[in-house]
Amino acid sequence: MTSPRVLLGLVLAALTLAASPAADAAGKRPIVIELFTSQGCSSCPPADSLLGRLADHKDVIALSLPVTYWDMLGWRDTLASEANTRRQKAYAVAMRRGGVYTPQMIVDGVGDVVGSREQAVDGAILAREADMTFIPIEMHLTHAELHVGVAASDTIASPNATIWLFHILSRATVPIGSGENSGHTLSYRNVVRDVKAVGMWKGQAVSLDLPRAEMTSGPYDAVAVVVQQNGYGRILGAAEIARADYASAW
Repeated sequence: MTSPRVLLGLVLAALTLAASPAADAAGKRPIVIELFTSQGCSSCPPADSLLGRLADHKDVIALSLPVTYWDMLGWRDTLASEANTRRQKAYAVAMRRGGVYTPQMIVDGVGDVVGSREQAVDGAILAREADMTFIPIEMHLTHAELHVGVAASDTIASPNATIWLFHILSRATVPIGSGENSGHTLSYRNVVRDVKAVGMWKGQAVSLDLPRAEMTSGPYDAVAVVVQQNGYGRILGAAEIARADYASAW
Protein backbone atom coordinates (compact mmCIF):
# COMPACT_ATOMS: atom_id res chain seq x y z
CA MET A 1 0.00 0.00 0.00
CA THR A 2 1.12 3.55 -0.54
CA SER A 3 2.02 5.38 2.62
CA PRO A 4 3.58 8.71 3.62
CA ARG A 5 7.35 8.97 3.39
CA VAL A 6 8.00 10.39 6.82
CA LEU A 7 10.06 8.42 9.35
CA LEU A 8 9.66 8.68 13.12
CA GLY A 9 12.99 9.06 14.92
CA LEU A 10 13.53 7.43 18.30
CA VAL A 11 16.84 7.96 20.07
CA LEU A 12 17.77 5.88 23.10
CA ALA A 13 20.61 6.90 25.40
CA ALA A 14 21.63 5.59 28.82
CA LEU A 15 18.65 6.20 31.11
CA THR A 16 16.92 8.71 28.88
CA LEU A 17 14.93 8.03 25.75
CA ALA A 18 14.09 10.89 23.43
CA ALA A 19 11.41 10.78 20.76
CA SER A 20 10.64 13.29 18.05
CA PRO A 21 9.44 13.03 14.46
CA ALA A 22 12.12 12.14 11.95
CA ALA A 23 12.69 14.31 8.91
CA ASP A 24 12.33 17.42 11.08
CA ALA A 25 14.40 19.37 8.62
CA ALA A 26 11.90 18.51 5.91
CA GLY A 27 9.01 19.74 8.04
CA LYS A 28 7.37 16.34 8.29
CA ARG A 29 5.84 14.32 11.10
CA PRO A 30 3.84 11.09 11.53
CA ILE A 31 0.24 11.12 10.35
CA VAL A 32 -2.21 10.14 13.10
CA ILE A 33 -4.85 7.51 12.34
CA GLU A 34 -7.55 6.83 14.96
CA LEU A 35 -9.78 3.78 14.51
CA PHE A 36 -12.99 3.67 16.54
CA THR A 37 -13.87 0.00 16.81
CA SER A 38 -15.72 -2.55 18.94
CA GLN A 39 -15.47 -6.24 19.75
CA GLY A 40 -19.26 -6.34 19.33
CA CYS A 41 -19.14 -5.06 15.72
CA SER A 42 -19.04 -7.75 13.02
CA SER A 43 -17.75 -5.32 10.38
CA CYS A 44 -14.82 -4.16 12.53
CA PRO A 45 -12.27 -7.03 12.25
CA PRO A 46 -11.16 -6.06 8.69
CA ALA A 47 -10.59 -2.50 9.91
CA ASP A 48 -8.67 -3.79 12.94
CA SER A 49 -6.44 -5.76 10.56
CA LEU A 50 -5.87 -2.70 8.38
CA LEU A 51 -4.92 -0.63 11.40
CA GLY A 52 -2.47 -3.36 12.36
CA ARG A 53 -0.78 -3.04 8.98
CA LEU A 54 -0.67 0.73 9.30
CA ALA A 55 0.91 0.35 12.74
CA ASP A 56 3.95 -1.24 11.09
CA HIS A 57 4.68 2.01 9.22
CA LYS A 58 6.97 4.30 11.21
CA ASP A 59 5.56 7.35 9.45
CA VAL A 60 2.09 6.69 10.87
CA ILE A 61 0.86 6.75 14.47
CA ALA A 62 -1.99 4.22 14.28
CA LEU A 63 -4.30 4.15 17.31
CA SER A 64 -7.17 1.79 18.10
CA LEU A 65 -9.92 3.29 20.28
CA PRO A 66 -12.51 0.66 21.32
CA VAL A 67 -15.88 2.21 22.18
CA THR A 68 -18.64 1.13 24.53
CA TYR A 69 -21.96 1.71 22.76
CA TRP A 70 -22.13 -1.73 21.09
CA ASP A 71 -21.84 -3.50 24.46
CA MET A 72 -25.64 -3.78 24.37
CA LEU A 73 -25.41 -6.35 21.54
CA GLY A 74 -24.50 -9.18 23.89
CA TRP A 75 -20.75 -8.79 24.46
CA ARG A 76 -19.05 -6.22 26.67
CA ASP A 77 -15.90 -4.99 24.93
CA THR A 78 -12.99 -5.83 27.23
CA LEU A 79 -10.81 -2.98 25.95
CA ALA A 80 -13.40 -0.24 25.50
CA SER A 81 -13.54 2.94 27.56
CA GLU A 82 -15.95 5.80 27.97
CA ALA A 83 -13.07 8.17 27.24
CA ASN A 84 -12.75 6.66 23.76
CA THR A 85 -16.51 6.91 23.24
CA ARG A 86 -16.52 10.56 24.32
CA ARG A 87 -13.65 11.29 21.95
CA GLN A 88 -15.53 9.83 18.99
CA LYS A 89 -18.68 11.76 19.85
CA ALA A 90 -16.64 14.96 20.13
CA TYR A 91 -15.31 14.34 16.64
CA ALA A 92 -18.88 13.89 15.38
CA VAL A 93 -19.79 17.31 16.77
CA ALA A 94 -16.62 18.97 15.42
CA MET A 95 -17.14 17.45 11.95
CA ARG A 96 -20.89 18.09 12.01
CA ARG A 97 -21.76 14.44 11.57
CA GLY A 98 -25.21 13.16 12.44
CA GLY A 99 -23.85 10.41 14.68
CA VAL A 100 -21.09 7.88 15.28
CA TYR A 101 -20.36 4.50 13.74
CA THR A 102 -17.85 1.69 13.71
CA PRO A 103 -15.43 1.07 12.14
CA GLN A 104 -14.59 4.74 11.71
CA MET A 105 -11.09 6.04 10.99
CA ILE A 106 -10.28 9.67 11.71
CA VAL A 107 -7.30 10.71 9.59
CA ASP A 108 -5.12 13.40 11.17
CA GLY A 109 -8.13 15.03 12.79
CA VAL A 110 -9.57 16.46 9.56
CA GLY A 111 -11.62 13.70 7.91
CA ASP A 112 -13.21 10.33 8.46
CA VAL A 113 -13.46 7.19 6.32
CA VAL A 114 -14.95 3.73 6.83
CA GLY A 115 -12.08 1.95 8.53
CA SER A 116 -12.17 -1.18 6.36
CA ARG A 117 -11.92 0.67 3.02
CA GLU A 118 -8.21 0.46 2.36
CA GLN A 119 -8.20 2.56 -0.81
CA ALA A 120 -10.07 5.37 0.89
CA VAL A 121 -7.70 5.24 3.86
CA ASP A 122 -4.65 5.35 1.56
CA GLY A 123 -6.13 8.33 -0.28
CA ALA A 124 -6.80 10.20 2.94
CA ILE A 125 -3.23 9.58 4.14
CA LEU A 126 -1.78 10.83 0.86
CA ALA A 127 -3.97 13.93 1.04
CA ARG A 128 -2.64 14.71 4.50
CA GLU A 129 0.94 14.14 3.36
CA ALA A 130 0.40 16.85 0.76
CA ASP A 131 -1.20 19.25 3.25
CA MET A 132 0.66 18.71 6.49
CA THR A 133 0.98 21.12 9.38
CA PHE A 134 4.15 20.48 11.38
CA ILE A 135 5.07 21.57 14.88
CA PRO A 136 8.07 19.70 16.34
CA ILE A 137 7.50 17.71 19.54
CA GLU A 138 10.31 16.35 21.66
CA MET A 139 9.78 13.61 24.25
CA HIS A 140 12.33 12.43 26.82
CA LEU A 141 11.49 9.46 29.02
CA THR A 142 13.48 8.70 32.16
CA HIS A 143 12.90 6.49 35.18
CA ALA A 144 11.23 9.43 36.92
CA GLU A 145 9.27 11.38 34.32
CA LEU A 146 8.15 11.99 30.79
CA HIS A 147 9.29 15.34 29.46
CA VAL A 148 7.29 16.81 26.57
CA GLY A 149 8.48 19.86 24.67
CA VAL A 150 6.31 21.49 22.00
CA ALA A 151 8.05 24.06 19.81
CA ALA A 152 6.81 27.60 19.25
CA SER A 153 5.40 28.72 15.91
CA ASP A 154 4.09 31.99 14.54
CA THR A 155 2.88 30.52 11.25
CA ILE A 156 -0.26 28.69 12.45
CA ALA A 157 -3.57 30.44 11.95
CA SER A 158 -5.73 30.30 15.11
CA PRO A 159 -3.00 28.76 17.30
CA ASN A 160 -5.29 27.28 19.92
CA ALA A 161 -4.59 23.61 20.44
CA THR A 162 -4.90 20.87 23.03
CA ILE A 163 -1.91 18.72 23.96
CA TRP A 164 -3.19 15.15 24.28
CA LEU A 165 -1.34 12.31 26.00
CA PHE A 166 -2.25 8.76 24.94
CA HIS A 167 -1.32 5.69 26.98
CA ILE A 168 -1.16 2.72 24.61
CA LEU A 169 -1.16 -1.06 24.88
CA SER A 170 0.74 -2.10 21.77
CA ARG A 171 -0.83 -5.56 21.33
CA ALA A 172 -3.87 -7.39 22.66
CA THR A 173 -5.62 -10.64 21.73
CA VAL A 174 -9.18 -11.28 22.91
CA PRO A 175 -11.35 -14.43 22.55
CA ILE A 176 -14.94 -13.32 22.01
CA GLY A 177 -17.52 -15.34 23.91
CA SER A 178 -20.79 -13.93 22.57
CA GLY A 179 -22.28 -11.24 20.36
CA GLU A 180 -21.70 -10.64 16.66
CA ASN A 181 -18.11 -11.94 16.75
CA SER A 182 -18.82 -14.91 19.01
CA GLY A 183 -16.30 -17.72 18.65
CA HIS A 184 -13.62 -15.54 17.08
CA THR A 185 -10.32 -14.46 18.58
CA LEU A 186 -9.53 -10.86 17.66
CA SER A 187 -6.14 -9.16 17.66
CA TYR A 188 -5.55 -5.46 18.20
CA ARG A 189 -2.63 -3.06 17.80
CA ASN A 190 -1.95 0.15 19.71
CA VAL A 191 -5.05 0.10 21.89
CA VAL A 192 -5.67 3.44 23.63
CA ARG A 193 -6.11 2.62 27.31
CA ASP A 194 -6.19 6.23 28.47
CA VAL A 195 -6.26 9.64 26.80
CA LYS A 196 -6.21 12.97 28.57
CA ALA A 197 -5.45 16.60 27.92
CA VAL A 198 -2.19 17.63 29.61
CA GLY A 199 -1.80 21.20 28.37
CA MET A 200 -2.66 23.90 25.86
CA TRP A 201 -0.60 25.30 23.00
CA LYS A 202 -1.26 28.83 21.77
CA GLY A 203 1.76 29.34 19.56
CA GLN A 204 4.28 29.53 22.39
CA ALA A 205 6.88 26.93 23.35
CA VAL A 206 5.46 24.53 25.95
CA SER A 207 7.47 22.37 28.35
CA LEU A 208 5.76 19.69 30.44
CA ASP A 209 7.22 17.26 32.99
CA LEU A 210 4.80 14.42 33.74
CA PRO A 211 5.59 12.02 36.62
CA ARG A 212 6.39 8.53 35.37
CA ALA A 213 4.48 7.05 38.30
CA GLU A 214 1.25 8.34 36.81
CA MET A 215 1.83 6.20 33.74
CA THR A 216 2.22 2.85 35.48
CA SER A 217 -1.26 2.37 36.93
CA GLY A 218 -2.61 0.53 33.88
CA PRO A 219 -1.57 -1.85 31.10
CA TYR A 220 0.47 0.60 29.00
CA ASP A 221 3.67 -0.05 27.12
CA ALA A 222 3.83 2.97 24.80
CA VAL A 223 2.90 6.66 24.81
CA ALA A 224 2.03 9.25 22.18
CA VAL A 225 1.59 13.00 22.30
CA VAL A 226 -0.67 14.81 19.84
CA VAL A 227 -1.14 18.57 19.49
CA GLN A 228 -4.61 19.14 18.03
CA GLN A 229 -6.21 22.38 16.94
CA ASN A 230 -9.37 23.30 18.87
CA GLY A 231 -9.27 19.97 20.71
CA TYR A 232 -10.76 17.84 17.94
CA GLY A 233 -9.56 19.48 14.74
CA ARG A 234 -6.47 19.50 12.54
CA ILE A 235 -3.47 17.77 14.07
CA LEU A 236 -0.49 20.10 14.25
CA GLY A 237 2.15 17.86 15.80
CA ALA A 238 2.56 14.23 16.88
CA ALA A 239 5.25 11.97 18.33
CA GLU A 240 5.40 8.62 20.08
CA ILE A 241 7.60 6.42 22.19
CA ALA A 242 6.94 2.89 21.02
CA ARG A 243 6.85 -0.36 22.97
CA ALA A 244 10.50 -1.50 22.82
CA ASP A 245 11.88 1.96 23.54
CA TYR A 246 9.39 2.57 26.34
CA ALA A 247 10.51 -0.64 28.07
CA SER A 248 14.19 0.18 27.50
CA ALA A 249 13.87 3.43 29.40
CA TRP A 250 13.13 1.67 32.69
